[in-house]
Amino acid sequence: MHNSALVVVDMLYDFIDGSLACLNAENAVKATLAAIDSKTKGQGGEEHEILDTFPILFIRDHHPADHSSFKDQGGIWPSHCVAGTRGSEIHQSLAPYASEELTFDKGCDRDTEQYSGFEAVNNAGQPLAEVLELLDTTDVYVCGIATEYCVRNTCEDLQKAGFKVHLLKDCIAYVDLQGHQKALAEMAAKGISIE
Repeated sequence: MHNSALVVVDMLYDFIDGSLACLNAENAVKATLAAIDSKTKGQGGEEHEILDTFPILFIRDHHPADHSSFKDQGGIWPSHCVAGTRGSEIHQSLAPYASEELTFDKGCDRDTEQYSGFEAVNNAGQPLAEVLELLDTTDVYVCGIATEYCVRNTCEDLQKAGFKVHLLKDCIAYVDLQGHQKALAEMAAKGISIE
């Protein structure tokens, strides 16, 4: 697992059981926990030592209450993942793996729609790619919500930046089954490994 990292995209309550709840979300959370266990199994030691060998980075949709993508503001989505609300929080079973420096927020600017976790920054203002490079990452495993939007955009941007991308297909949720299958096929055609 050396030089590998896991990127967890938008496993937030509004996408799991809230205003934009996606299909397969609860299963995706459970499968992600199982994937973390299998990747870190047998490493023993303290939790921080495990995360040193297999860093887990979280992407978080983190909007102001008047974000331009919301229907009330003329956008296409219901209000979701407003900073400071339960809907914007990482699922409680995954939250213990989230550290401040490896949590990246996107969609914070009222006027900018950001689907890709590649555009997200941590509390120090560092973008995702910069931190992955600092961690000497070559292979990025991706899971999260939703296949057709934030997961796909994140995977494609990581690939363009030169990372080898592995999408964990059991660990993703989606808006629509047909859209999910189409997005998987198109990502596979671009050389993203669907596992």
